[in-house]
Amino acid sequence: MFSTVLSSGCSDAAGLAGNLFAFVLFVSPIPTFRRIIRNQSTEQFSELPCIYALLNCLICLWYGMPFVTPGVILVATVNSIGAAFQFIYAIIFIIYADKSKKLRMSALLMAVFAFFGMVVFVSLRFLETHLRQMVVGYLSVFSLISMFASPLFIINLVIKTQSVEYMPFYLSLSTFLTSLSFSTYGVLKFDPFLYVSMFLQVEHLRKQCKLNTKVR
Repeated sequence: MFSTVLSSGCSDAAGLAGNLFAFVLFVSPIPTFRRIIRNQSTEQFSELPCIYALLNCLICLWYGMPFVTPGVILVATVNSIGAAFQFIYAIIFIIYADKSKKLRMSALLMAVFAFFGMVVFVSLRFLETHLRQMVVGYLSVFSLISMFASPLFIINLVIKTQSVEYMPFYLSLSTFLTSLSFSTYGVLKFDPFLYVSMFLQVEHLRKQCKLNTKVR
């Protein structure tokens, strides 16, 4: 009885810590978008991290809903906030991007919402509870891999400019702390779809640290 209460308390604490670190992660691009607004240009910033982050937040939001995965509501709360932030960033990017980037970003944004709508419809209409959780869980892992891989698209830019401003270390650190918290949350909830993020993010942070060290 005591161990169950302790485990529940620890998992809730880890989930709340994950929400806190994730909020820091979500607001960390604000200086970048302030610069975009000030210069009225997206410069060499890529739209892909924002798109992949939005997709990941939407899928993980759906995974955390009680009728998909009972007992992990903190996953839904943090990703609902994340989806709102990423959508705002996407709109700002569209406003200040050049014509080609504007069209590409708009198309990608519509594709993300179309895909998410399809996931919601299919999972509710055709999948029973256990299968629904498994399918959406695998989708969340794939979207997570995409989000973690998206900064790799700008590694050449970082190397070329010899500047880490396009891939700041504190962003990776915030992501790592968020992943660590939710991995702990997943372990305590016996949910492999949650704690797998830790193993993915450790490798991502290792590459980030290596690149930052080389450039600096």
